[in-house]
Amino acid sequence: MDTLPKHGRIDCNRCFKDSAPVEFDQHKTGDSGWRITANPLAWGNAEPQVVVLGFSKGPTQAGALANTPHNEIAYKGSRKNVAKILSHVGVLNIPASADPVTAVDRAIADTGGRFHFGSLIRCTVERYDDKSGTWKGSGGGMLDKFVATCFGRTVASNCVREHLANLPGKTRLVVMFGLGTKLNYVRESFKLYSEVRPGNWRWINDVAYTDGNVVVVHVEHFASQGALIPNWLGSTGHERARLGQQARDAVEAAQVP
Repeated sequence: MDTLPKHGRIDCNRCFKDSAPVEFDQHKTGDSGWRITANPLAWGNAEPQVVVLGFSKGPTQAGALANTPHNEIAYKGSRKNVAKILSHVGVLNIPASADPVTAVDRAIADTGGRFHFGSLIRCTVERYDDKSGTWKGSGGGMLDKFVATCFGRTVASNCVREHLANLPGKTRLVVMFGLGTKLNYVRESFKLYSEVRPGNWRWINDVAYTDGNVVVVHVEHFASQGALIPNWLGSTGHERARLGQQARDAVEAAQVP
């Protein structure tokens, strides 16, 4: 099926085959200090030009599932940064007089627009923190450490096979939030795409790759702390700015209408 999941809750139990029926946001499965919760979601168009993916729903988003309207969950609390990043790479046009958050609000809610929004891992990912004795959905190295584990790679492979292996013909670009430690997340994601989505995959630059049909571009994560986002958005003089420029170059190469 050459479409992405439709706007709303996703009917998927690929990682929960031993649990039938799977109850949304209740069933969990995991291994080696990692777990996922069955709460896959999607926003926007199922046949878009551009797919925008976080890694997984963080605690702010996952904690809002029970009492927040669907259109307000994605990137909750970080939409201003989402606007800055997507505008920087040239996929979201925000007029100078417009509110950037409102622009993202509208794009997320638009089921007939140019965007599809979601996450690489559609369910919520958490890891167990020994020090606090709690499960956490955020923290340093979360992205690359998860996909580097056997459990994480299985879950990620399931998600890509189910939702990204057969993209609509009009989809030319996948924007992925997150670079990982020393670009580890970028490299692990390249391996994942090339294994699950057959094709002649090649690198465009340090943060982007393509199979000749779709371009995948990694950008700064919208929840990055400190100077990471400002440095990535900068024009010159910083390594992070170079990665931001490479992302812009790769988006331009995708030739999205």
